[in-house]
Amino acid sequence: MDERVPRDFQTLRATILERRQSLPKRIAQIAAYALDNPDDIAFGTAASIAASAGVQPSTLIRFAQQLGFDGFTSLQQVFRERLRERNSSYDERLAALRAKAEEGAGHRAIFDGFVAAASTSLSDISRTLNEAHFEEAITLLAKAETIYVLAKRRSYPVASYIAYALGKLKIRNQLIESAAGLNAEMIGFATPADAVIAISFSPYAPATIEETRTISDQGVPIVAITDSSFSPLAQFAKVWFEVAEADFGGFRSLSATMALAMALTVAVGEKRRDSGRKPKSR
Repeated sequence: MDERVPRDFQTLRATILERRQSLPKRIAQIAAYALDNPDDIAFGTAASIAASAGVQPSTLIRFAQQLGFDGFTSLQQVFRERLRERNSSYDERLAALRAKAEEGAGHRAIFDGFVAAASTSLSDISRTLNEAHFEEAITLLAKAETIYVLAKRRSYPVASYIAYALGKLKIRNQLIESAAGLNAEMIGFATPADAVIAISFSPYAPATIEETRTISDQGVPIVAITDSSFSPLAQFAKVWFEVAEADFGGFRSLSATMALAMALTVAVGEKRRDSGRKPKSR
């Protein structure tokens, strides 16, 4: 690859912005889409990206070549590397946070950073939440006999809260977790009369994706909370929500996700109460 070709996302972004006035119309269109939706470029196929951006697949190749790459796949690697860097190890993230504190602002700077990230996340979801999807998800979950809740790793605290809140609202639910390794058996009880809330964010937990796939194959409707239209969860979901969490020092906030989870849970309780729905026993 030519030494002048951008090798990292920040350089690529700066190059695109520098050349934007001279780019042909269609190439400028995909360039704008790429900067606004970098995760989609990393996850998608040429066909899916072209469809979302409203251009022909051949435009992606011309876009890549305009920037000096030998093809779209080479360009896509820069976007994928951005994700790998974003998902840096926890030791690296802690080092970044310590560096901020050592700059002189002290540990208060860390607190302020997380508060700022949380505020950004909450503002974004308030602005972008699709109300029709929200109402559809509430209706779907409210009529379920049992709500199964599925999440792993970073998303698990959200699933745990949902199960706790549903229990307090006397709505029958099942958090898919088992120290004895009985997740498959627990999922096996789910039927189309039930519903699932599945939560996962990049780099998506493989177990969450496989369990969601299994429960989808059983005909159980799924409400997904994830971070991209190219998320593996989106393809299985009847309704899904895209939540973009801001981060501080590489640690992503769960503020917007938790707000959405709380709102969904309480709204389902209200919907069931208004309809006079009582928990059923099997």
